Amino acid sequence: MISRHDFEADASGMNILSYLFKSSLGRKYIMAASGLALFAFVIGHLLGNLQIFLAPEVINRYAQFLKDNIELVWGARIGLLGCIALHIWTAISLSADNKAARPVAYADATPPAASMASRTMLMSGLIVFFFILYHLLHFTVQVEWVNGVEKTFHSLKTADGHHDVYSMVVIGFRQPLVALCYVIAVGLLCLHLSHGVGASFQSLGLKNKAWGPVIDTASKVVSFLIFVGYASIPLAVLTGIVGDSVAR
Repeated sequence: MISRHDFEADASGMNILSYLFKSSLGRKYIMAASGLALFAFVIGHLLGNLQIFLAPEVINRYAQFLKDNIELVWGARIGLLGCIALHIWTAISLSADNKAARPVAYADATPPAASMASRTMLMSGLIVFFFILYHLLHFTVQVEWVNGVEKTFHSLKTADGHHDVYSMVVIGFRQPLVALCYVIAVGLLCLHLSHGVGASFQSLGLKNKAWGPVIDTASKVVSFLIFVGYASIPLAVLTGIVGDSVAR
C-alpha cells in the first residue's frame, strides 16, 4: 500500500511530476487515479445508454444534447483518451518492471491466492482497449464497413431531422455477432473492474483492514451490475424487447 508519507519522502528533492512518471510508486498512483476516472465514466455512460429502455425520443434527446454541447463532449473525450493512454502505459510499464525484477518465473504460475481477474488484468485491459476502438468506429464515427448492415447510420433521422440514435443502436445490435462480441467485451471489462477498482483504492492508500473487504466486495457487486446493465441492451434488442417498432 502506498502511503502519503512514503510518497513525500521518496519525492523530496525531486520534481514531483518527474517522480510520478519515473518511479514505480508514482506510476501506481497514476494507474490508480486514471482507473478510477475511467470507472466513473463507465457508470455515467451506462446511465446514458440505459435510456434506450424509455421512449425513443428520450435517448435521442439525450444524444442531441451531447451533440449541441460539442465543447463539453470533446473536453470529456480528450480527458478520457488521456486517462486511457496513461492507464495502459503505466500497466505495461509496471508489468515490465515486475518481470525485470523477477527474471525467473515462479514454479507455480498461478498462485492460489490470486484470482482470475487479478491474473488477467493486463490481457483483459488490452482486449477491452481494442474493443473500445471498434465501438467508437461502430457507433461514434459510424464507419459503414464496421456496422455490417445495408443502411448507413448517418442516414437515420428522426421526424425533426436529428440523428436517430435509438434506431442506430437497435439496427446495430440486431446483428448477432456484433451483440455477442459486445457482451463478451463488457464481461471482460467488468472482470477487469472487479479487481481493478479495489486495487486502485489500495494503491492510493485508501484501504485498511476494516474497509478493505467492504471495498473489494462492493467492487465485485458494482462490476456485476455494470455488466448486467450493458449486456441487457443488445440482449433486449435481439429478443425484440427493445426496438420492435424499428423497420428491418
